Amino acid sequence: MAHLLGAEALHLEFPTKVVFDRVSLGIDEGDRIGVVGRNGDGKSSLLAMLAGRLEPDGGRVTVRGGVRVGVLDQADTLDDALTIREAVVGARPDHEWAGDARTRDVIAGLLGDLAWDGPVTGLSGGQRRRVSLAALLVGDYDVIFLDEPTNHLDVEAIAWLAEHIKRRWPANQGGLLVVTHDRWFLDEVCNTTWEVHDRIVEPFEGGYAAYILQRVERDRQAAVIEQRRQNLARKELAWLRRGAPARTSKPKFRIDAANVLIADVPEIRDVTELRSLAVSRLGKDVVDLLDAAVSYGDREVLHPVEWRIAPGERTGILGVNGAGKSTLLGLVSGDVEPTAGRVKRGKTVKVATLTQRLDELEEHLDDPVRVVISRLRTTYTFGSGSKAQELTPGQLLESMGFQSAQLSTPVKDLSGGQKRRLQLLLILLEQPNVLILDEPTNDLDTDMLAAIEDLLDSWPGTLLVVSHDRYFIERVTDQQYAILGGHLRHLPGGVDEYLRLRERERSAGPTTSKATDAAAAASASSTTPSLSGQELRAAQKEVASLERRLEKLETQIATAKTALADHDQSDYVGLGAEMARIGELEKERDGVEERWFELTEQLG
Repeated sequence: MAHLLGAEALHLEFPTKVVFDRVSLGIDEGDRIGVVGRNGDGKSSLLAMLAGRLEPDGGRVTVRGGVRVGVLDQADTLDDALTIREAVVGARPDHEWAGDARTRDVIAGLLGDLAWDGPVTGLSGGQRRRVSLAALLVGDYDVIFLDEPTNHLDVEAIAWLAEHIKRRWPANQGGLLVVTHDRWFLDEVCNTTWEVHDRIVEPFEGGYAAYILQRVERDRQAAVIEQRRQNLARKELAWLRRGAPARTSKPKFRIDAANVLIADVPEIRDVTELRSLAVSRLGKDVVDLLDAAVSYGDREVLHPVEWRIAPGERTGILGVNGAGKSTLLGLVSGDVEPTAGRVKRGKTVKVATLTQRLDELEEHLDDPVRVVISRLRTTYTFGSGSKAQELTPGQLLESMGFQSAQLSTPVKDLSGGQKRRLQLLLILLEQPNVLILDEPTNDLDTDMLAAIEDLLDSWPGTLLVVSHDRYFIERVTDQQYAILGGHLRHLPGGVDEYLRLRERERSAGPTTSKATDAAAAASASSTTPSLSGQELRAAQKEVASLERRLEKLETQIATAKTALADHDQSDYVGLGAEMARIGELEKERDGVEERWFELTEQLG
């Protein structure tokens, strides 16, 4: 394959730190490279040097003649004086940009909900990010550098970007280098992974899952590797092989080698034990939304919701910005009152919310980290039964990546990722039994995300998560719901089903911008052949039957969960049997709902 760009003996240092020392590497045609590593180890600096934005202190970067390089900065560089049209296609006339298939695809994929001639100023962070991405992707570049491209993007935009990249840069064309903490995106897009650590760049073949396997193999052979980091990587590999069905079918790493490495790794979570402990902590009831609805003025944001949250449930909530996710969480936490229906909350329920703000730290900004933690508790218990362990504040902080020297650092001097980790620890030390996480992955690198996931694996309570990080939400939750058109809907098919439903929603709705109209008119559309005659009548009859069965199953599940809360909490055998019965009912419901989804797709 043709060589596009190379670096030889790169050296970079700052006044207090050597970042890279004699690093040599290159990008060839067809390379889609993901860059991972801990915050502060130099990922963005590496990208900036390769893109010609940062001059190294030693060595050199060479670009093959004629190769065009495009860069998406992590910072927002949009000019507020421009319209969206001007920011994306500049002064190009309509017939020129509208006649280009790639430009139409980018505009339809990223900007369909925006006013094409509207101003850039006033856009949200996520909207501005999409405009910046669109401006880059409509350009004619051979190599593209993306620095945290998924920041502020929702699940849909991230999925679209992954598909666009795979279509645009097949195995033998162009080059891509992406710095991101989004592990799903890395695994979906990249065929090579570079890990930045200890002043070097270490290459691994394949995407994130393959990188994890190879890192575990490396860690097993290297006696100097810290034990905790090795164990976390092996645990994550176990989940990638056993807990993510979409990945297990992909030949991204050697199955036999993976099975040997995880042979002695237990299941990620002991669901039965965690639910039993959650029941004992929460008692009879958690939170029930009983035909609860919320309106602001004449606008009903959340239509009547019937949702009984059980002890130990781990649920991910999906939906576009403004769909009502925060309103739903507010009903659960008590911060929002329903305008119709009611919310029933258990007497022992203690809800804590990890928000996108850092409110919990405001009163501690001048205090050292060690002091902040020690004021709350002297020890904290993780796990239950024989697996329970008492951890001191220092051990807790160490498990979350804080080094000894950082324990004396004032909170105000911590990085964004360190503040985020400290915020989560403060909330957990309050020992809530219902935990709400609102975009918890911001500012965290992949190693720290794995550490937080490990922490949550042994947390015995009810967990609700809102996140655009698909990997995280699939990793820490056992079921997903979506808010679609103001209604709460269960997703037996997970994130993939949500994306299909959103595609149907967009196809059925009116277009809202000139750009979308132009892209839609020029793009080929595919429709599922509709049924007719006897097939149509049979499908309609089956749909009606499935809907009746779904209603009956939901009633049985709700009744079983109520009975579970009333069950003798010391009867662990009985509790286990009841939970197994609920699991079977939920499995049947998921199968019925999936069949209903298939038929309604055919019926249009």
